[in-house]
Amino acid sequence: MPTETQNEETKHPDPSMENAAEASPSLEQSLKQAELLAQEHHDAWLRAKAEADNIRKRAQLDIANAHKFAIENFATELLAVRDSLEAALNTEAPSMENLKNGVELTLKQLSSAFEKSGLNEINPAGAKFDPHKHQAISMIESDAESNTVVTVLQKGYQLHDRVIRPALVTVSKTK
Repeated sequence: MPTETQNEETKHPDPSMENAAEASPSLEQSLKQAELLAQEHHDAWLRAKAEADNIRKRAQLDIANAHKFAIENFATELLAVRDSLEAALNTEAPSMENLKNGVELTLKQLSSAFEKSGLNEINPAGAKFDPHKHQAISMIESDAESNTVVTVLQKGYQLHDRVIRPALVTVSKTK
């Protein structure tokens, strides 16, 4: 037979148990809200990841196209030079003077195309020898100051700030 204290406990449940039962629905609601929030964050993360992937792919495509078509402007400028050369070759009876004038005009077109593309000539005649821009082929005795470019055998070229072909030069040495 149960004791009186046990009967009392069954008749009147613990007030903290009543609070737990009342709190239970709010915990379930909180859990559901947290799960919904977590799902929203996960979806947003997936969208952001996909967008970053798309941006990376577009950037790679842009870089590939930039490499592929980098010389487009230069090539367009050279087409006029080619047209002039072809026109000179198609002339029936060119005179020497007309041929010379045509070559001079074609050279001007080519120089203009080089200038527009940032391709500059290195012609160091009379300048101090610079091993970064010049390649000495020989040294000769000269009245000029030592290490001065006396003769330019072949002009050099530089694209913007980068030397793509050094000038081939003869350099002076002291007597």
